[in-house]
Amino acid sequence: MEIKHIRSFLAVAKALNFSRAARTLHLSQPALSTQIKGLEAHLGVSLFMRNRRRVTLTPAGSVFQVDADALMQQLAEMELRVRRTSMGDIGNLRIGFVASATPGLVPAVVLAFKKQYPGVSLELKNVPTVQQVEGLRSGVIDAGFVRLPVTEADLSVSLVHREPFAMVLSKINPLTKKKDWGLEDLMGEPFIAYGERWAPAFYQRWTSICRAAGFTPNVVQETGEMDTAIALVAAGLGVAILPEGVTRRNRRILAVKVLSRQKIQSEIGVAVLADRQTPLVKRLIAIAKQVGQPKP
Repeated sequence: MEIKHIRSFLAVAKALNFSRAARTLHLSQPALSTQIKGLEAHLGVSLFMRNRRRVTLTPAGSVFQVDADALMQQLAEMELRVRRTSMGDIGNLRIGFVASATPGLVPAVVLAFKKQYPGVSLELKNVPTVQQVEGLRSGVIDAGFVRLPVTEADLSVSLVHREPFAMVLSKINPLTKKKDWGLEDLMGEPFIAYGERWAPAFYQRWTSICRAAGFTPNVVQETGEMDTAIALVAAGLGVAILPEGVTRRNRRILAVKVLSRQKIQSEIGVAVLADRQTPLVKRLIAIAKQVGQPKP
């Protein structure tokens, strides 16, 4: 039994006339009759009672009509869902993100995406950059908001947000009493850092700011979350250089100086496997770029 047999049956059941049904299906009447006979032989029942004057459904035919209508409706809905999924209108998207991207970027992207594509469900996972790379390769996530740079050859990374770094001190740090403290004043200070193991290239990026100023930062404590680093700095356990955005909610308890003249900046990108750029992923990246608006 094929789909064409069910369509032919439904056309005859609706018209109760083989000639009219054949014209509707653009078939010859003998070809249509052959299909109906084949369907009846497959089912082992008569679906129609025929004589020279009329065609009517048998009891078995009436039952089959109800189920056939439901099946064709289900098939039409299935075809629509497949097409919409292929176009990126519906589906499920699993997204990883670094926690430090949540204050402004990720919630705004999710809100814009859900507004534009309400038929897509989003699963959000708080995962460090290194683990996101592993998750992309293993298929655990479809896309990830990562701290740049990420240089893995099998990934495609789109820049979606850029901001300056900032020097972060506790308000009780003696340096804050200086009229114009700067980067060079941090030489010899104990540093609190977002752990190198979680984003190695990002770690090298912010430490290169110190090296360019003539010193290597004395990192005494690494953390897995930037909010933890901020808390430790606020407690007076050290200083930090962090993306400016993550410091905004804590200006009451921190002394912050934005490194606005530094060419080296903090960047966030959306990473995906280069060979798995689905329509859904492409739409996520497009919206993330609109929301993040990375400036040159």
